[in-house]
Formats: sequence, C-alpha cells, structure tokens
Amino acid sequence: MNAAYIEAYRSGRLEKALLRATRWMGKCTLCPRMCRVNRAAGNTGYCKTGSLAVIASFGPHYGEERPLVGRGGSGTIFFSHCNLSCEFCQNYDISHGGEGRPVRPEELAAMMVALQKAGCHNINFVTPTHVIASILQALPIAVEKGLRIPLVYNCGGYERVSALKLLEGIVDIYMPDFKFWDREAAKQFCGAPDYPFRAREAIREMHRQVGELVCDASGVAQRGVLVRHLVMPNRVAGTTQILAFLAEEISPQTYVNVMDQYHPCGRASAHEAINRRLTREEYREALEAARKAGLTRLDACNRLRA
Repeated sequence: MNAAYIEAYRSGRLEKALLRATRWMGKCTLCPRMCRVNRAAGNTGYCKTGSLAVIASFGPHYGEERPLVGRGGSGTIFFSHCNLSCEFCQNYDISHGGEGRPVRPEELAAMMVALQKAGCHNINFVTPTHVIASILQALPIAVEKGLRIPLVYNCGGYERVSALKLLEGIVDIYMPDFKFWDREAAKQFCGAPDYPFRAREAIREMHRQVGELVCDASGVAQRGVLVRHLVMPNRVAGTTQILAFLAEEISPQTYVNVMDQYHPCGRASAHEAINRRLTREEYREALEAARKAGLTRLDACNRLRA
C-alpha cells in the first residue's frame, strides 16, 4: 500500500492544499481558536508559533502503540507549542514552554527522510494542528528526496473539520486524543469548552477519510484511525461516554488505546480533582466500560492490564 501523499503529490492535490493552508496563515483559522493573526508575517496567536514550525526533538520512538512501532520504531517529530495547552500536559516544557527551535521546510523534510533511512515505519507528527502549513511546505521536498512511508497525524483532538479536509488524501493515519466529554471539564482543564464537540466532529471526519485501522501482514499500521483516551482521576474525562461514542457512532472496530499513565504535571496541582495518580480500580472501570461499549480492538497494553 502506497502512502497517500505520493498520489496527492503527483496529482497536484498536495500543492493545492499547501496554497490554501498558506492563505489561511495570513489570517490564521487553522484551529478552533480562530486567532486570525498574520502568522505568515511572523505574528503569533494562541499557539505562539509564527511562520516556521518549532521542533523540540525527532527520532525513532518505541513507546507508541504497537501498530506504529513494529520493529523499526515510529519516526516521531515533536512540534513545540500547542493549540490546546492542557493544564496537566505531560510534555509541559514543550507544549507550554516552547522548548525547541524554529526550522525551515527544507530541514523538516530532511528530518522525515532521515527517519525513513533509520528504518522507522512511519513519520509521526506529534502536536501538528497549528503547523499544518509547515508540514505541507516540507512534504513535497521530502517526496522528491524519496520519502515513501505513511504519515501519522498525532493530535489532541481539538481540530477544525475544514482544516482536516486539507489533509484528505495526504495523511495516512490519524491518531487523535479524545480527552473530555464534558464541556465544563474541557473549559476548566484546557480553556476550550467547545473541545467535546470539536473532538467528536474531528474523529468523524478522520474516520470518513481513512476508515478503520489497517495493518500489513507484520501488524504495522498502514492507514486508518487510532484513538487515544487518557483515563483521569475522579471520572473527570467522561470515559464511559467517550468509549460509547466511539463504539456506537464511529465503529466498534475503532482501534483504541485506553491509557492509564496519568499523573499530575504542569499546573495539575492547582486542581484538586486531578492532583493525584489514577487508581487501579479507576483504570479497571475504564476497561470494563470499553468492553460494555462493544469495542473490540484495544491496544495490546490494555488487554495485558485488564
């Protein structure tokens, strides 16, 4: 199975998506924050990112979901800053602090090609929502240098459907978080009361574009949607409702990672409800909710801990 962006490059669709994303940067509406600042001129809005993407690190990663890692690892590129900026972010120095440096499209393309040469199975863009234009600028350069492996759009779930449509036929694998079901929780912990609506609409659109996760004979992901959900203390995430939505309104075959690694980071200590680790019972309750919802494709780590 060829990576989707190869045909998009040949057909001119990639160039059209780039031109549109670049126009949007002139009055940025790439994400639901709708800052409308001229990022093309170097100005910044909520995401604190101007015309160039800021990258904290890149390299093979073996701690991702099994279908992404395989034997060669997932080729992660960590973008700094974020359009969501959760109070409890476990990459706080990157998302809030902006740790990293700006890179031009040529350098970003070189990173992609280097990861492919290192044997990675995919290019995993971590927190890419606010840098869609930068990715689209770098991709043709990378294709001309031989890039062929799938692209993973690894995001927080706070997306605009119109922006995701720019990526149709370009992104192979979508890996969104679905963090909160309740708008008050999303407002308190992410400053985004519309997050639950945006995440539902985004996952519907992602599934429309690429469908359920498809893997090759060795179990490595080639195309489709993989959803992450971080279980949080005191049921503040709305885990039961989120898992039911995925099973009933997306597909019971949706590949889901029900994650248990929450621990207080960033400004979590300011919120009593999330200022502790998850209990074993809370996690077991989440896995039971997944079973009752009818989800049949949980990540391997979920099954082992059930």
